[in-house]
Amino acid sequence: MELDLVEVAPEARPPVVRLMDYGKFKYEQSVKAREARKKQTRTVIKEVQFRPKIGASDFEVKRQRVIRFLQDHDKVKVTMRFRGREVTHPEIGNEILSRLRDSVANYGEVETAARLEGRQMTMVLAPLRNADRVDEDVADEDVVVEDVVVETNEDVEAVADEVIIVEATDK
Repeated sequence: MELDLVEVAPEARPPVVRLMDYGKFKYEQSVKAREARKKQTRTVIKEVQFRPKIGASDFEVKRQRVIRFLQDHDKVKVTMRFRGREVTHPEIGNEILSRLRDSVANYGEVETAARLEGRQMTMVLAPLRNADRVDEDVADEDVVVEDVVVETNEDVEAVADEVIIVEATDK
């Protein structure tokens, strides 16, 4: 077993040295560095592109894609591309992006607000941290279902503050 005299702290007065196997020391340092890289998380930015004349069903498909990316803890760059004279009406693109922002508020927050750069309007959404995340799956014990029979309008107003009316029936 060969031991080497290795300078551990050259800045100290007097310099600190240690007897050790230098090859083993270098190997252990590389293993620690590899483990540190494994635990490191990398930020991934996904991009979803929109057009001002997007249809309702296409908007819904892209909205679901944005939600999936945010649930996977990825940032999402939302790009609104304008072609031709569409760039003269940036308010249409801004309205679509704000509609998207409002519809994915339970999953992500705006990191960079929508701004026009040339013929593109971009906005960056970041996933919510776990403490801020809203869980849409409601446990059964959290939901209370009651049948409330209401005779007059005054009774409706009295109960309306406490109950969400799911179905109204005439009997």
